[in-house]
Amino acid sequence: MKKIIYYCATGLLSVSVNAQVGIGTTSPKSTLDVNGKTTLRKELRVGGTSAQAGNAGLNGQVLVSQGEGLPPVWKSVNVSFMEEGQYKLINSYLSSDQAGVSTLSNGVAADNVYKNNVGDDIADTSKGKWSKIAGLENNFIIKNGKNRLTYQFQTGIEMKAPNAGTSESVTFTCGVFRNGKLVAVRPDKVTSNNNTEKSGIQDYIFTLNYTEQNVPLGAQKLEVACRKINTSNANSQFTIGRNVSDTNTVSNAFTLESIMKIDVIEYVTYKSN
Repeated sequence: MKKIIYYCATGLLSVSVNAQVGIGTTSPKSTLDVNGKTTLRKELRVGGTSAQAGNAGLNGQVLVSQGEGLPPVWKSVNVSFMEEGQYKLINSYLSSDQAGVSTLSNGVAADNVYKNNVGDDIADTSKGKWSKIAGLENNFIIKNGKNRLTYQFQTGIEMKAPNAGTSESVTFTCGVFRNGKLVAVRPDKVTSNNNTEKSGIQDYIFTLNYTEQNVPLGAQKLEVACRKINTSNANSQFTIGRNVSDTNTVSNAFTLESIMKIDVIEYVTYKSN
């Protein structure tokens, strides 16, 4: 029995004259040299001495090297670990625009199209006469087919009635287009409310939030466009994402600018070797 144990031990462990121990190797290169897989059943302690056990760290900490000749230390890092089965934020795209849309203003007729459907083409005038907010265009690539795209669009709307003492209104809509096709839309209405104290000018904040799921792989082009559906007076001034006039003292392009935020969220999976 002793002979069998001796042969097994010599095949797995080698002790050199300078107190280096090798497991799975006959020529250890450090105090303990392990050539093979390691299983750790309890805590890992570092920084100990001959009189005191090392530090096992705290829950969630990671072991960080301090460089050659220095002991590693436990560190808390502000990084969320991705676990399989969760959705994680991969990328965010933020754009702003102060040029806005002014081509729908006084004298421009509304298109009188009240309904839209997902998939409507931005160039199909039978589905409405869309005007793009050019500065909000974003291009990116989807690499994971199991995903969520969250769109957050906000802009300022301004109109000015021809007569400050008469209440006028404009019905409008804005939508998000992916690769030229409508994916999200929201109609709304702004009314001047007999706004004599501001010379007939009325400001309004428009917001559109939407989440699209499982967007196909490949290149994606996101655009935002708006259109005028109806108006009580075709001569009312009407702008989206900017002020109707740079000479008024009520607003400016900065206070009414358009903002678009796109969050790309993907499903986390791990491939086994």
